Amino acid sequence: MAEGRLVLVATPIGNLGDLAPRAVEVLRDADVIAAEDTRRTRALLTHAGVSARGRLVAVHEHNERQRAVELVEEIRRGCTVALVTDAGMPGVSDPGARVARVCAAAGVRVEVVPGPSAVLAALVVSGLPTERFVFEGFLPRKGGERRARLAEVARDARTVVMFEAPLRVAATLGDLAEVCGGDRPVAVARELTKVHEETFRGTLAGAVDHVAGQPPRGEHVIVLGGAPPRAAATDDDVAEAARSELAGGASTREAADRVAERLGVARRRAYDAVLAQRRS
Repeated sequence: MAEGRLVLVATPIGNLGDLAPRAVEVLRDADVIAAEDTRRTRALLTHAGVSARGRLVAVHEHNERQRAVELVEEIRRGCTVALVTDAGMPGVSDPGARVARVCAAAGVRVEVVPGPSAVLAALVVSGLPTERFVFEGFLPRKGGERRARLAEVARDARTVVMFEAPLRVAATLGDLAEVCGGDRPVAVARELTKVHEETFRGTLAGAVDHVAGQPPRGEHVIVLGGAPPRAAATDDDVAEAARSELAGGASTREAADRVAERLGVARRRAYDAVLAQRRS
């Protein structure tokens, strides 16, 4: 019996001409095609001249856990399962990661046909540093979790790539400008590889103005420049921060931890400054 396998297949993020020949081959020969949206995948197969032949099964965020177990059994029976999402690389802010994880844990073969990725496409056209970057996906929508994540993004020295829905991009850019400063460099890409592809490059303040004058359309990718190096804290800076924390009612340990975190100094230095303030 032939050895089964899972193949994660990247699909176009806009331009159907980006579908790789090897992707077409895998989709043509697969025993099962697991798709985020079977209707969209059927249209893609038709474009590629591939018959669905009753091989399509839905794998989306609501059923991925159960489907993963079922697909492992199919693979163990010798089937090749091709997994695709609506656009781009499966598992990146799309279904697929759980299936790949369950298959890997079960010891079955997991392969990939690389290809289009909105993350990398936006990163390389942004003009921002690519040597070190982090992908944040979609930020939390509200509350303390969103504030905490925004603060982390603002401090990160790496280029940060984020996805955002059209109706929320203006609010997210405004929040980023507030926590990072309006002069932080940013690129905002939308409709990548499509007819109306557009990439704004400038500052956060400029991006806020730019999207405010446009009707929301298409998924957006925000590429944020990393935080600039923080100036070294002086002794006066550390002393003032320690004084402020103690005045707010913090204990010695709490004050030292907060000063060290806020100013990026060694905890021992912060602790000594707090003790000096208590003695003064």
